[in-house]
Amino acid sequence: MSLRLYDTATRQQRDLDPVVPGKVGIYHCGLTVQGPPHIGHIRKEVVFDVLRRWLERAGYDVTIVANVTDIDDKILAKGEEQGRPWFAVAYENERALHAAYEVLGCRPPTYEPRATGVVPEMIELMETLIERGHAYPAADGSGDVYFDVRSWADYGELSNQSVDDMQAAPDAPADGKRDPRDFALWKGHKPGDPESASWPTPWGRGRPGWHLECSAMAAKYLGTEFDIHGGGLDLRFPHHENEIAQSRAAGQPFARLWMHNAMLNLSGAKMSKSVGNTLMVSEVVKRVPAIALRYYLVAAHYRSIIEFTEESLAEAAVAFERIEGFVRRADEAVRAAAGGDVEPGEVGDAFAAAMDDDLGVPAALAVLQAGVTQGNTLLASAADGPELRTVLATVRAQLDVLGLDPLGEHWTSAQGAGAGAAEGALAPLVDALLEQRQEARAAKDFATADRVRDQLAAAGIEIEDTAQGPRWSVQSWSVKGR
Repeated sequence: MSLRLYDTATRQQRDLDPVVPGKVGIYHCGLTVQGPPHIGHIRKEVVFDVLRRWLERAGYDVTIVANVTDIDDKILAKGEEQGRPWFAVAYENERALHAAYEVLGCRPPTYEPRATGVVPEMIELMETLIERGHAYPAADGSGDVYFDVRSWADYGELSNQSVDDMQAAPDAPADGKRDPRDFALWKGHKPGDPESASWPTPWGRGRPGWHLECSAMAAKYLGTEFDIHGGGLDLRFPHHENEIAQSRAAGQPFARLWMHNAMLNLSGAKMSKSVGNTLMVSEVVKRVPAIALRYYLVAAHYRSIIEFTEESLAEAAVAFERIEGFVRRADEAVRAAAGGDVEPGEVGDAFAAAMDDDLGVPAALAVLQAGVTQGNTLLASAADGPELRTVLATVRAQLDVLGLDPLGEHWTSAQGAGAGAAEGALAPLVDALLEQRQEARAAKDFATADRVRDQLAAAGIEIEDTAQGPRWSVQSWSVKGR
């Protein structure tokens, strides 16, 4: 079965049909860096990271471009509010975005262009649109340049609406527009604007409009026709609608397939900076392990809304802890029996079928959970032979696709560094208490044994008695008692 994805433009699932066989080019809209990323932003990064991993496992050479919008009215306003240069605000939040990528195990994009780096390409695109009769400089001499929406008969195709039903574009005053719905390609320099936030053009100094930036960056780094354009569903209109219009009006085929992930809501409202109900990635990973947060964002289908609550986040952390617990126990059992590593193997037909069906992660996780159940049954019977090795290899391969393999390089190195230090410090203390507990149990002093266990539990250390001996764990990392 070939990979089929839901295409927002045609409103149906379609086979992935790359422009260049064996290669896939993906553009997804990155962050406007007026603030650090919240978990609503990072859901999109996780979704496209999973897509990339699945395509690469299928043998595709994947190029992912995710832009950074580093010039915007909101960024200028933040700079003025904080008494700092606008570009300092942008850079600080760009670094926060990269930190969120890293902490959640998202591979960095192949290219991550900044809007300010492609101004020449934007000017060329505007010149082409003006020559073709699809754009015009404002008659008031403001330096603004607008896209003429009525000049493009297909305007509204992505969002399936008529121009006549649309509200006025709020990106600039209507005074210089032929139609209130026309959107800004370029914004002329205004009195009081930082001089550093403007570039020369044939129509005067100014800065790019949001929509123009992405068309220019996608074409520069992926070509005028590429495979997948994506982002959050809230970008479908007006942002992506405007991208399609301006790129195709300029004679560019643009994206073959449009892929949008649903929102992450808080108390029924879309999570956004404007309503002040954000949950920053840097704060959430203080409450649950980063790998558990990634599991929470992965587990729902990408086109399903996530209604965030602290309870659902905690439940996801517990659910992933069970999966991780099996992986670590099985790895130890197999190592003890035969030695050597158990590397990820094949994902299996049922898991692959689920992923090929519009990245059906919930169905894929059901297959994975069945494997974990089978593996735990084998562990309970003290089995540590080839069958357990096969189950472990399969589960690890499935987790690797989702970026959740706790024994994978990312989680055992970058994210495991702090846990490793904690483990080293705690191990002698916990091991001494476990030895006291074992001595008490051998002497049938169960009251003392239970008291030791309760003391460890109060300190956040969980004890599990297995066929291989007692194990202890703290949050997302665990070691076998010695």
